[in-house]
Formats: sequence, structure tokens, C-alpha cells
Amino acid sequence: MSENGNGKMVVVCNHADAPHVMPTLIMGASGVSIGEEVMLFFCPGGAPVLVKGELEKIREKKLKGLPDPVQLFDDIIDEGGRVILCELALENKDIKVEDVREGVEIMNAPSFLLDAQGAGLSLVF
Repeated sequence: MSENGNGKMVVVCNHADAPHVMPTLIMGASGVSIGEEVMLFFCPGGAPVLVKGELEKIREKKLKGLPDPVQLFDDIIDEGGRVILCELALENKDIKVEDVREGVEIMNAPSFLLDAQGAGLSLVF
């Protein structure tokens, strides 16, 4: 990684509740803001939050002192970060591809692991 970022950063989320989703999004948005190549991977446990409308439900809770989860997601995508949904979650959580939030990639675990190789920072929530 160079002095100004530009390393690879991986964040794995395996829960769809705010205490796990918010740090995933906060760290992801922080990573892209400092020039990291960010990959967020949502395992089946975290997958439901990537269905359209689910981040908005977290937003409605107005979590004291925390940023807007929809804005964080949008910032990650807009800054070139990748938000990846494990393809196993589609059947496991009865998620239809057309119901997945725009900007989300669907990928199997081996492909994700190949893409994640060389990450200098990895976090799991």
C-alpha cells in the first residue's frame, strides 16, 4: 500500500442488523475516502440488508451519532468501491436478483476470495 492509501481493503458482513451493517458501511466509506480499493462481501447472514428498501429501514431508526446508511452505501459505490452479495444468499434467503439494491454485484465465494487476494486490511462484522 502506498502512503496515500490505494491498498486493497476487504470487509465481510454476516449479519443484517444495524450493529453489524453500520460498521461495515462506515469502514467501507472511510476506506474509499482515503483511496483504498474497497470490497464489501455480504455473506448469507448479512444479505437481507442488500434488498431494496432495507437500508432505508435502518435509516428510519435514526441511530444516534451515526451517518445515514443509504448515503454510506451510495458513497461507496460512487467512489468505486464494490459491494458484493454471496450468490448462496439468493436461494438461502429467498432473495430475487431483481430485488437486490442497484450497484450490488453477485458473486460466489471462490471468485470473491480470488479478487480479495493481497488485501492489506480485512475486517469482519
